[in-house]
Amino acid sequence: MGKLMIVGAGGVGTVVAHKSAAQKDVFSEILLASRTKSKCDAIAEKIGGNRIKTAQVDADDLKQLVKLIKSFKPDIVVNVALPYQDLHIMDACLETGTSYLDTANYEPLDEAKFEYSWQWAYRDRYTKAGITAILGCGFDPGVTSVFTAYAAKHHFDEIHYLDIVDCNAGDHGKPFATNFNPEINIREVTQKGKYWENGKWVYTKPHEIHKPLTYPGIGPRESYLIYHEELESLVKNFPTLKRARFWMTFGQEYLTHLRVIQNIGMAGIEPVMFEGREIVPIRFLKAVLPDPGGLGENYKGETSIGCRIRGIKNGKEKTYYIYNNCSHEAAYAETGAQAVSYTTGVPAVIGAMMYLQGLWKKPGVFNVEEFDPDPFMDQLNKLGLPWVELHDTDLEL
Repeated sequence: MGKLMIVGAGGVGTVVAHKSAAQKDVFSEILLASRTKSKCDAIAEKIGGNRIKTAQVDADDLKQLVKLIKSFKPDIVVNVALPYQDLHIMDACLETGTSYLDTANYEPLDEAKFEYSWQWAYRDRYTKAGITAILGCGFDPGVTSVFTAYAAKHHFDEIHYLDIVDCNAGDHGKPFATNFNPEINIREVTQKGKYWENGKWVYTKPHEIHKPLTYPGIGPRESYLIYHEELESLVKNFPTLKRARFWMTFGQEYLTHLRVIQNIGMAGIEPVMFEGREIVPIRFLKAVLPDPGGLGENYKGETSIGCRIRGIKNGKEKTYYIYNNCSHEAAYAETGAQAVSYTTGVPAVIGAMMYLQGLWKKPGVFNVEEFDPDPFMDQLNKLGLPWVELHDTDLEL
């Protein structure tokens, strides 16, 4: 058993709190902290049983983080705050000798760019300190990377082609809303496309490449090639990959709203003057859009996320599709959060479990595919994200 500290009380933090509280044989004490303590208190009250302690902390303030970590003395800190804050929390963990886990890689506040180089730069320091950092332990990144490692371990001698496919076929009833932090979401989906092919990165215009793909239990959905962070680590850790791509579904109404937002400058990340003060357009937009954490109550439908893989086994070409479908309604009934938050939060809890059980525990900084996938895969089935395998099937890609 061990002590868990969660930083962030949004939709994902809600799921992490609910699911970790239920694992009484793994997590002896749990602290939920965020900038707004009242959010933590509301989550703790709903869970009940005095399982969750709460605290206020500004994740941009290193001194506050260090003070809280030293006071609570967690075995591991799970960061489900904003990606801008990853390095602050990693610094605090380093200073206090505490292991670290997150669900999304670092993004600089003033640039719409995300890559692992900033966090990989901590490897020597974490190794020297004897603590572990587990990077990208959500669903994508996270489970999709573990799926890939599982496929490489059990079903392929060499993986040549990887396509990660992410479909949200749910309906929240809003004209326009994002499924997680609007600022992060819009920055992510409006950047240039990027994929790996023949040993180099290929760049495309945003949403330039798209095609319909058929998702189990859902049917065909137009899917768009975008860049996603797990590709960076996967092509490094699986060097036999000839091509690696990421596809995500978007409805036409969503894309129309997105184009308007971009065309009128509301997706901008540079400050502009408004009535004598500076504001960042995308942050103002975030303030007026629906809160992703409040979408769950009326969300219908499900997500479908998985990996479509082609490679060689015993000298013969093989295809393999592994995926999970998650119901928005079921996720909300269990945790009060919609499926996008659920599919991110559950893997974070499993990653923390893997660490506390000594299965994913070694000094340094690691992406999830660098650990043994088997115990993680087993827990996915037990904790609400069961997976399905299809062998020698049409991958459509």
